[in-house]
Amino acid sequence: MTAAEFHEVQRLPLRRAAIVVAIPPIGMLVLLVWQVVLGHPWGRRPMSNASVIGWTIFLWLVYLRLMTVRLVTDLREDKLTVAMRGLWRRRRISISEIAALEAASFDPEREYGGYGIRSSRQETAYLATGNRGVRVTLSNGARIVVGSQRAEELADVLHRAMAEASAASRKDKPVKR
Repeated sequence: MTAAEFHEVQRLPLRRAAIVVAIPPIGMLVLLVWQVVLGHPWGRRPMSNASVIGWTIFLWLVYLRLMTVRLVTDLREDKLTVAMRGLWRRRRISISEIAALEAASFDPEREYGGYGIRSSRQETAYLATGNRGVRVTLSNGARIVVGSQRAEELADVLHRAMAEASAASRKDKPVKR
């Protein structure tokens, strides 16, 4: 295991979005109370009580899942892992694939259209909060932006890991004579 390790968990800024995303489960909860508890069927062809209960539970589970999404950045065992926990999206990058990197500032709204996993022709961004991160260029030319509240620390740890990987690869190569 490499001496350079990093771990960061960031929450997405969901204050306004939480209210908007809560509208469907709240609406189904109101329908559940109106139809199932009070006994007043809603509409000309009302859903069955079992369907109302099932959809209400389903929508609340989806809502709670979305509210627990986190951006998790890890550097362990010569791999940088960026994951949107809660959405099952994960990107693993071997340290040997990194050609260059820099700590950077950006405007998430203007440059990427907000937070989350954002892709453009130039790069893919993993953003949760703030306006700082590390811009990574891979050996194949692809660029990735990893949002971080500790961008300088992440850049330093990645530079150290790259130096260690480079030293280890030189050490493993046979010397030609």
